[in-house]
Amino acid sequence: MSFWKQKELSQFSHEEWESLCDGCGKCCLNKLIDDETEQLYYTNAACKLLNTASGGCQKYAQRFIEVPECTRITPENIAELTWLPDSCAYRRIFQGRDLPSWHPLLTGSKTAMIQAGMSVSGKVVCETKVIDVEDHIVLWPLQDCE
Repeated sequence: MSFWKQKELSQFSHEEWESLCDGCGKCCLNKLIDDETEQLYYTNAACKLLNTASGGCQKYAQRFIEVPECTRITPENIAELTWLPDSCAYRRIFQGRDLPSWHPLLTGSKTAMIQAGMSVSGKVVCETKVIDVEDHIVLWPLQDCE
């Protein structure tokens, strides 16, 4: 049986926790919150460290130094990170759901995730090239996976 089905979040090793990340890159997208309605909007403007072609962080180990506002996702703060999309493996496991069929832990690669349209790969622009982030609101990051 898979570790995410056998253990509580607090029992995951660092390596197990990190392996839950499917590498979709959606957490690296700039998000907006409407001041009046508190509605969350995703944009296709990505963090300057995100490789827009592959959807992976170019400086993962240094991301908190390079981008101080980058959020560390942990078992301790996952409940507070309501902006994570429903497809996020961290959120799914926290909610008692299983990994989607395309998840790299199940398939062995990111190919199925990209084919399922769950990755930001090829769908985003670097935030440094964006003038007005409000012009970049998109709906596809909210697509649930299964």
